[in-house]
Formats: sequence, C-alpha cells, structure tokens
Amino acid sequence: MNETILQINHLSKSFGHHQVLQDIDFSVKKGDVISIIGASGSGKSTLLRCINILEVPSSGQILYHGKDVSQHGSKASAYRSKVGMVFQSFNLFSHMTVLQNCMVGQIQVLKRDKAEAKKHAMYYLEKVGMSPYINARPRQLSGGQKQRVAIARALAMDPEVLLFDEPTSALDPEMVGEVLSVMQALAQEGMTMLVVTHEMAFARDVSNRVVFMHNGVICEEGSPVDLFSNPQKQETREFLARFRRS
Repeated sequence: MNETILQINHLSKSFGHHQVLQDIDFSVKKGDVISIIGASGSGKSTLLRCINILEVPSSGQILYHGKDVSQHGSKASAYRSKVGMVFQSFNLFSHMTVLQNCMVGQIQVLKRDKAEAKKHAMYYLEKVGMSPYINARPRQLSGGQKQRVAIARALAMDPEVLLFDEPTSALDPEMVGEVLSVMQALAQEGMTMLVVTHEMAFARDVSNRVVFMHNGVICEEGSPVDLFSNPQKQETREFLARFRRS
C-alpha cells in the first residue's frame, strides 16, 4: 500500500526570468489523496502541468516508479495514460459525442479495439452518472456534466494517478457538489489523486495529505488535521484565515 508511484525531486520551473516553481520535493504513494492549496499565482497549476509533462521542468526530476520522465518527449502520451489529468476547462473534443470523447484516447494511445473501448467507456460513464448522455455533444451539457465526462474519460485510460487542476473552479456553485461527490467516491475506492483545489472542505475532509504552496515553494505540508488545526507557518495561517472569513 505504501508503494511510491511519483517522486518529485528539486523541481523548478521558470518562464523566461520569472521563476514559478522553486526546489519542489514531495512523493505520491499508492492510495494517496493529496490536496494542493494556496493563493492564485502560487504555482499550483504549473506544478501539476509539470508532473503531467505539459510543461517541461527547468530543472529537477519527476520519477515515475523510479524512472525520470521529466524529459519524456515522444513517450509523454504513454506516461499520461498512467498519470491522467482532469482540467478546470474540461478540454472535451467539441466535435465528438460524450461516448466518442471517452473512447478516442483508449483507441489511439492504448490501442484498444472499438468494442473494448466502448465497454470501458460505458462502465465509467455509468459510474459518474453520465450514461444517459452518451450521444450528446459537449455544448449540450452543463458544466458539471462536462466535468463528469472529463473524469470518466480520464478513468477509462486506467490511470494509476489522477491529477485534478481546480476541477470545480469553472463551475456554477450548484454544480460543484456533483463533481466533488464523484471525486470523493473515487477517493473512497482508493484512487490515487493529486488535487489542486480551492475547496477547503474537500481538502480537509477527503485528503490524507495537504500541501500548502506560497510563492512557488511548498511552504507547509501535513495531515489535514495538523495543517488546518495547527498550521506552523505564518503564511499558512494567513491563507486559511482568509478562507474562514469568506
């Protein structure tokens, strides 16, 4: 159960002269649900994009089962099938139906035949409550429905780890709950998850670890009980105080 899937060592990322991440170190073990919190601009989403190799780190290592994938290049799609990502803006293919969206990656990357890909897609669409909408196009869906399809699409690739980049931030408030409930169910089933979120209740109640980022560094990390009840750093206290007031 304590198998390390991802190990991030001394990760840094700069865009020109602007350093966004600096000397990031942490690990992701099988079954972890890690919430990454912090103010906008603290580097949370850039960290997730580096882990998914959507951004190439300026320095440092991303080890997947001990192998450095940070300069993966042409092998990135195979790695991303194992370390999947759910985006805040859904990133569904607008010209495809819900079912096609959940099949295309399986066919192109995993080389599954259409029948197997469809069976797999239907299983996960049912799991997230979207099987009645398999013939719909993304434009016909609500934000919450689109995000549930995006989660099903990621799950259909049989990932070891799912990365969520602020998955509820583009949703209307009444739709946030339906996506968080899907994520909570995945966590309870043992899915390994790394979640950038502003949903403090999710971070506190569902995670087993919380990472607080500030100005591109990990300022503090620990269990939800420790971090929310007894933060050690002034920056953490100030950040959490803002949420308690809001």
